[in-house]
Amino acid sequence: MSGGTPEIATFAAGCFWGVEHIFLKYFPPAENKGIIKTAVGYTGGKEDSKNPDYRTVCTGSTNHAEAVRIEFDPSVVKYDELVEFFYRIHDPTTKNQQGNDVGTQYRSAIFYHTPEQLEIAKRVTEEVQKKHFDPKGKRIVTEIVPAGEWWDAEDYHQKYLFKNPTGYQCPNHRLHW
Repeated sequence: MSGGTPEIATFAAGCFWGVEHIFLKYFPPAENKGIIKTAVGYTGGKEDSKNPDYRTVCTGSTNHAEAVRIEFDPSVVKYDELVEFFYRIHDPTTKNQQGNDVGTQYRSAIFYHTPEQLEIAKRVTEEVQKKHFDPKGKRIVTEIVPAGEWWDAEDYHQKYLFKNPTGYQCPNHRLHW
C-alpha cells in the first residue's frame, strides 16, 4: 500500500462473482493498483433481514443486493475512477437485471459511505450518462443510496471465479468501453 488511509467502496452490478473478478483483474492488489482487498456479500435490503444467506437472498424476500465491498487506497486509485469503472463493467440501464440474471439481488447500485462519495457518485453518473448512454437513448437506473449494514457472503462465494475459473460469469461483466 502506498500509505493513504484506506476507504471503502460498495457496488452492486449483478452476480457478485463476476463483479469482484473484474475489479480484481484490473486492479490486482499484488500490483498496487489501489484495491487492497475485496469481499462479496449482501446489503441494501429490508431492516429485518439480518445476516442473510445466499438461498434467502435469491428468493427476493430480503431485498438485499449481491454486492462487492472494496477496500482501496485513495492515494493510488480515486473513488471517481472506481465509480467510472463500475459503470464500464455492467449494463446500468436494466432494472434488477444483468444478462439472464433477474431479480432485485442483481440490481445496479452504488452504496456510498460518505457525503463526498455521494457527490462523486452523482457527478460521475451524470458524466457517464451524457457520454455513453444519452447517445444510445438509454437511461442509467443505478440506485445511489447510503451504505447500510453489510454481511459477507458465505466463504465459497469469496473470489469464486479465481477458485473456479470455468464457473458461471454473466456475459455483461466485461469492459463496455
